[in-house]
Amino acid sequence: MAEKIKALWAGEVPLPVAFWQYAVFYGLLANIVATFAFAMLAAIEMSPWLFIPVFLLPVPYNVLMIVAVWRSAARYQGPRKWADLARIVTLLGMLLLSAT
Repeated sequence: MAEKIKALWAGEVPLPVAFWQYAVFYGLLANIVATFAFAMLAAIEMSPWLFIPVFLLPVPYNVLMIVAVWRSAARYQGPRKWADLARIVTLLGMLLLSAT
């Protein structure tokens, strides 16, 4: 697990894998789980102090994905437009997911 995180952080994971598998699939999954947990805490009227950590739970992953895709895009050998598009979509997507 630590090796995979290191590889993602360094941009050593191929762009299609970093983007589609880690940023899109696992990123959506992590943020959906956190949103569901947040909603459950609200539904059972738990202490508001628990809301903040649950809300912020996916943020480190989102930051990792922005860095991973950005650095993987720099190594991408294909058309530059795909690397640029992956960077833009990941940056905007992770920022939006972190804010909701």
